[in-house]
Amino acid sequence: MAEISTIARPYAVAAYKFGKEQKALTKWSEMLGFATQVANDAQMQAYIQDPNVVASDLQTTFLKVCGNKLNENAQNLIKVLVEYGRLAVLPAITTAFEELKAQDEGVLEAQIVAASKLSATEIKDLVKRLEAKFGKKVEATVSIDPEIIGGIKIIVGDTVIDASVKGQLQNLAYTLAA
Repeated sequence: MAEISTIARPYAVAAYKFGKEQKALTKWSEMLGFATQVANDAQMQAYIQDPNVVASDLQTTFLKVCGNKLNENAQNLIKVLVEYGRLAVLPAITTAFEELKAQDEGVLEAQIVAASKLSATEIKDLVKRLEAKFGKKVEATVSIDPEIIGGIKIIVGDTVIDASVKGQLQNLAYTLAA
């Protein structure tokens, strides 16, 4: 998996720099997202991975399916990916691009794991507190995991805030074992 992200990163950085230079990051985000949807389609996946498909045919077919959703520059990116046999890396390129865009915009992704469903007010309050703590805009995804017993667990980048009952019990067990 690290290999794919290593391959994808230079393409994502190039697309990001070009998009920023052209003041078109949102457009690039849309184009990459659409191209990734096309690449993730089951039939297209089979076509991309078929060793009997010639690169020029793959390029023509992929661009035809994308139609006018890609501008000339995005089409050139697809052509380069096809030429070097890296079209399968497109989803990783899109992910890396979105991470770069979010960093630039000062947006952090947060995962909030709760033992039970949180109200909209509770989520809004948590997001406000996270934004104050990190000094950046926070976009949160909330999931329910009854295994944490109670409380919440928040993951923002490399930072984990574990206020769950399960986490507290694990800490207590570790302390008692030491």
